[in-house]
Amino acid sequence: GSRYAHVENLLCELTGAEAGLVVNNNAAAVLIVLETLAKGREVIVSRGQLVEIGGSFRIPDVMRRSGATLVEVGATNRTHLRDYRTAISDETGLLLKVHCSNYRIIGFTKEVENKELVALGKEQGIPVAEDLGSGCLVDLSRYGLMKEPTVQEVIASGVDVVTFSGDKLLGGPQAGIIVGKKTIIEKIKKNPLNRALRIDKFTLSGLESILRLYRDEQTALATIPTLAMISAPIGVVDKRARRLLRLLRRDLKSHCTFSVIDAASRVGGGAMPEQNLPSRAVTVEPQHLAVNRLERTLRSRDIPVIGRIEADRLLLDMRTVGDDEVPHLHKALLGIFS
Repeated sequence: GSRYAHVENLLCELTGAEAGLVVNNNAAAVLIVLETLAKGREVIVSRGQLVEIGGSFRIPDVMRRSGATLVEVGATNRTHLRDYRTAISDETGLLLKVHCSNYRIIGFTKEVENKELVALGKEQGIPVAEDLGSGCLVDLSRYGLMKEPTVQEVIASGVDVVTFSGDKLLGGPQAGIIVGKKTIIEKIKKNPLNRALRIDKFTLSGLESILRLYRDEQTALATIPTLAMISAPIGVVDKRARRLLRLLRRDLKSHCTFSVIDAASRVGGGAMPEQNLPSRAVTVEPQHLAVNRLERTLRSRDIPVIGRIEADRLLLDMRTVGDDEVPHLHKALLGIFS
């Protein structure tokens, strides 16, 4: 059978999609969707959604490589349904939405809702695709974060095909995930590019193990490091910080000054650009060692410790540290000063 069978079944179960496919990263997922559905044809995209992803790669560049022709509609900050409708021609192969997961346009803005675009696509016989970028299977707004569309919500809105990353917010290995209508996914599977872009067995196995955790949301939140860090209550983070503080003051007070301060964590990974998560940081002020040297030394350890320098102090953000990692931090600093 197909190496994708188990993962495809999981993706359908978790997202409500009819079918699914996995390639080696999300740029590859977007490329093969465009090449399959719109090679030699036009793809209509809102001007405000022509994003640049990591490594200076841009959606228009990926589109050109697919053989599709970009048709920009609307203005940078406002795009209306009529803009899409006016741009449709006999050459139109796809209506594409790109979720702005790594930046925000705020103020006097408008974008077309999925249900409106889906209705237009059905009326005109044109498929609708959405690239979520950093896709998520859990509604993180329930944990105090800004609302991000989940894959399930996008599928439920009627979009024909959705692409998103297996890493980033999902918390798995690097992969490009494609879910949607069975007829479209079957076309993509038959594209010769699928062989060139296919994911290796070890990565696929890792992705499958992560997806299984999502069958129970609380298990996913507790087990997947990315989600555990994002959803940790501030009280838990504070307790962790004070535990490390006690250990450091007990053993290294003659070498450094330590304290716990309020801090802000960023999700990163091309996700939630405006979101600051309340956190606590343990500060380290060495008395006889330059803070820059301390930072470099910690980063160079066999198990690197990544901190940041602010106001001549090294900050260790305790939202990014697991309870089981507190002894490692303690040991790392002991190794430098004792």
